[in-house]
Amino acid sequence: MTNTTKIGWIGLGLMGNPMSQQLLKAGYPLTVYNRNKDKVAALKEQGAQAASTPKELLEQTDVVIIMVTDDQAIRDIFAGEDGLLKTGATDKIIINMSTVSPAISREMDGLCKAKGLNYLDAPVSGSVKQAETAQLVIMVGGEADVFKQAEPILAKIGKMVVHVGETGAGNSAKLAINTLLSFYTQGLAEAVILAKNNGIEPAVLLDLLGNAAIANPYTKLKGEAITNNNFKAAFSLKNIVKDLKLSKDIGLTTPLGEAALNTFEKASAEFGDEDLIAIYKYLDGGN
Repeated sequence: MTNTTKIGWIGLGLMGNPMSQQLLKAGYPLTVYNRNKDKVAALKEQGAQAASTPKELLEQTDVVIIMVTDDQAIRDIFAGEDGLLKTGATDKIIINMSTVSPAISREMDGLCKAKGLNYLDAPVSGSVKQAETAQLVIMVGGEADVFKQAEPILAKIGKMVVHVGETGAGNSAKLAINTLLSFYTQGLAEAVILAKNNGIEPAVLLDLLGNAAIANPYTKLKGEAITNNNFKAAFSLKNIVKDLKLSKDIGLTTPLGEAALNTFEKASAEFGDEDLIAIYKYLDGGN
C-alpha cells in the first residue's frame, strides 16, 4: 500500500495519539474517531479528518486501526449500534493494536470474515516514548497475505513488525511479553527496597544496576521514576493487572505468574491509575 491509502484510527489515548501522529507524518490521509472529542480536535489541527462513528469511519477509509483498552471496548467498536460491522463495506482491513484477549480477536475475525472484511491483531511492545519515536515492536496475528498489505503502514509506527502466526497469535505474544514485564517490574521494586532497608540509597543501587550485566533501558527508565518520585502513568498499574488476568485465561499458572497477579491486583486498589512501577510504593508500605 502507498501513502495514498486512507487510514482510519480509533482510540486517541496515551498510546493511540502519538501512534496515529506517525501516520500523519508519513503523509497518509488520516480520519479519526474517539469518544473524547477534545482529543479529536488536536489531531484535526495536525491535518486529520474526523468521523462521528466507527461505522462512518470504515466507510470513509481503506484501513482502520484500533488502539483501545480492553475486550469490552473492542466489542462495542465492532458490534455497537454504529459499530464497524454495521456497514456494508467489504474488502477493507481492520487492524486491532490493542492489548486484548486472543479470544476476542478470533471472535472479531470470524465476524469480519462473514462481512467480507479482513482482520489482524497487532499489539505493540513499548510505551509512550517508543510510540512518540516510532520505535515500537509490533507482533501481528492473522492471514499472511493481509499482513503483507498492512506491513508498510505498521512499519511507520514501529521499528520491528513481525507476523507471528494465525489470528490471536499477536495477542498471545503480547501477553507473554507483558507477563515478563510484570515479573521484572516487581523484581526491580523488591531489589531497590531490599537495598534501601540495608542502608543503600536507591540511586546508588540503580547506578550499580545500570553498569552491571543485567543493565537495560527499562531499569534506567523505571529507576528514574523511583528516584524522582514520579509515578505518572505511561502504562498504568491497573492495565498490567488486566493483562495478567488475560494471561491467566490463556494458561498462566506458574509460580511467578500467580505471585505477580496477586501483588499487582492488591496494589491496584490504591495505585491503579499510576504507572506500574508504583508497585514499588505498595511494596514499600507507601513510603
